[in-house]
Amino acid sequence: MKPTILFVDDEENILSSLVRLFRKEDYDLLTATGGEDGLKIVESREISLVISDHRMPVMTGVDFLARVKDISPDTIRIMLTGYADLEAAISAINKGEVYRFISKPWNDEELKLTVRQSLDYRDLVLKNRSLTRTVKKQYDVLKGLEKDYPGISSVSRSEDGAIFIEEDALEDFSIDEFLNPKG
Repeated sequence: MKPTILFVDDEENILSSLVRLFRKEDYDLLTATGGEDGLKIVESREISLVISDHRMPVMTGVDFLARVKDISPDTIRIMLTGYADLEAAISAINKGEVYRFISKPWNDEELKLTVRQSLDYRDLVLKNRSLTRTVKKQYDVLKGLEKDYPGISSVSRSEDGAIFIEEDALEDFSIDEFLNPKG
């Protein structure tokens, strides 16, 4: 499934420029002309990345991105602004956990690279979460096996590193029973 990017800005020409910049990329592109419209989109579908203007009427970009974080914490959030406002940047980072802060006018290649890096980061976070769940499940299975077959999860090695199995440990062991348990 290709990533979905939502651009939010009260200026139509900015939205048009952003869509034009990314139209040849393999992304689903959505636009909203304000925070309220953007929130409706975020609530209705999975959004991979949001790029929002800071200064918009009704709802600031900081407030919008903070709400996006609450609704969809896995959505990467980028703030776009024409004003070098340090206080806004700090607020965006603290309230909306903004991944990047980009100034207008932007450099097209830098913005494209930032979007790719942001989406790669999101993929890594989601894969890490999935792998962590898998490891937890495997650990739970191993605990169950250890309960049913004490010692199965411990390995004894000889001095040269070979696995060492004591003969008496194998006396009652049947590979057929292990692979095809009855009951």
